[in-house]
Amino acid sequence: MNHTGRLDLPASVGYNAKAADHAVNGSESEENGDFSMNADSHRFCIAPMMGWTDRHERSFLRLLSRRALLYTEMLTSGALLHGNADFLLQHHASEHPVAVQLGGSDPAQLAMAAVTAEAAGYDEINLNIGCPSDRVQSGRFGACLMARPALVADSVRAIRNTVTIPVTVKCRIGVDSMDSDPELLSFIDAVAAAGCRRFVVHARIAVLAGLSPKENREVPPLNYERVFLVKQRFPELDIVINGGITSLESAKGLLRRVDGVMVGREVYQNPFLLREVDSLFYGESPCDKSRLDILQAYLPYIQEELRRGTPLHHMTRHILGLFRGVPGGRHFRRHLSEHSPGNGATLNVLLDAMALVA
Repeated sequence: MNHTGRLDLPASVGYNAKAADHAVNGSESEENGDFSMNADSHRFCIAPMMGWTDRHERSFLRLLSRRALLYTEMLTSGALLHGNADFLLQHHASEHPVAVQLGGSDPAQLAMAAVTAEAAGYDEINLNIGCPSDRVQSGRFGACLMARPALVADSVRAIRNTVTIPVTVKCRIGVDSMDSDPELLSFIDAVAAAGCRRFVVHARIAVLAGLSPKENREVPPLNYERVFLVKQRFPELDIVINGGITSLESAKGLLRRVDGVMVGREVYQNPFLLREVDSLFYGESPCDKSRLDILQAYLPYIQEELRRGTPLHHMTRHILGLFRGVPGGRHFRRHLSEHSPGNGATLNVLLDAMALVA
C-alpha cells in the first residue's frame, strides 16, 4: 500500500497470462492446446452459468485454481453461425483447460458451430441438454431434448465427426413426466452409443411447465442415487455429478461414487474456496495466496480490458464474493456496487475498494 492508502498497481502494462499464473500459483500454465481431457481433468468442474461464467469470470477464477475445468456460458449454434463468433468465443490463454458449451437441436448446425469453437482453441465441446429456460424451450433444445435421445445421439455423432476434441453432454436426470431410472438409463445408453464417453448429470429433473429456471435449480428434489445408478450401469463412462454441492468436503466425498463433480453457484458466490481445489482434488500444491494477492494478480487483466474499452463493472461484478465473511467485505462490495457501474469508472474504484479490506 502506498502513502495515498491505495494498493500499488503492478508495473506491467499488458496482461500476461503466464506471468499472472506464475504470480499466483508459482508455476507456468500449460500452453494452449496441451491439455489432455482425461477422466482426471473432470474431477472438479465449474458449471456453465448464463450471465456468470463469461471470459472475465473465467480469467479471475483461473487465478485461484490451475486445474479446475472451466466452461463458457451456453452459446447457441445459431449465434455462432450467424452472429459475431469471434466475440462470443474470445478467451485468454490463461483460461485453459476450458470447454465451450453449445445449445441447439440441429445436428448439422451444431457440427459447424463445434468446428468454429475448436478453431478458436477450446479444449472440449459440451452439449447442453439440461437448460430449462423459456428461450431454450422455444428453440426446442436444452432440457426438452431429454425426451428425444435419438436426436441428441445424432447431434453428438455429427459433432464427433467434425472435430478432434472431446464431445460431452450435460443433462438432467429427467424432464417433466420422464422421471424414472429406466428412462434416464435408456437416454444415456442411446447417446453413449453415438460416441459420448462423458456425461455431466444434474441430479434434478427439469420441470418445463410451471417452474422458472431459478425454481428448476432449487425446487425439484436432488436424487444423487439416480446419478450413482448411471455410473453403476455404465462403469466404462465418465460420470460427473452436478447439483446442490456447497462444500469441497461434500464434493470430495461424491468422488467415491462418480468420476467428477461440478459446482456452480457456490463457486461464484464464494470463489476463494477454489484455492484448495488443486490440492484436494489433484494432489498438487494449493494456492497459498491471500485474497488481496489474487486481486493484485487480476489487476493487469482489468487494466488491459479497460484500455480495450470494457466497462469496469463487467469485471468487478465477478469478484464481489471474494471477501465473503471477511472484515471489511461488506464495505468492499458496497463500494464496487456503487462506483463500478458507468462507462467512466476507472481502476481507481477497485483500488479504493481493496484498501477497505487491506
